[in-house]
Amino acid sequence: MNAKAEAKESRFDLVKWLLAAALVLVGVVGNQYFSAEPILYRVLGLLVIAVLAAFVALQTAKGQAFFGLVKEARVEIRKVVWPTRQETTQTTLIVVAVVLVMALLLWGLDSLLGWLVSLIVG
Repeated sequence: MNAKAEAKESRFDLVKWLLAAALVLVGVVGNQYFSAEPILYRVLGLLVIAVLAAFVALQTAKGQAFFGLVKEARVEIRKVVWPTRQETTQTTLIVVAVVLVMALLLWGLDSLLGWLVSLIVG
């Protein structure tokens, strides 16, 4: 009995995904069809259709799993200890200094190898 319930759920999920895909297709075709209309109206129409398609997609099992993942990610982001402004500035300056030193070293090595090749080739 449980397998039948899961089969029906997956069949309805397929219908929901097809409906979401149809909404996206309607948005694309509608945007092309109404290309003479002002861009504001087309963007608003596309936003409405995108929200409807996302709502339909979130009603599926995979959509609900995705929404749960997003909620968990937000919880994890709140746990992150972000660096202070001073730490960020110091790290940025260190990165810039290392990049400059490496650029000078690579320029010097390139010049040296170019000079050696010119001596060999003639």
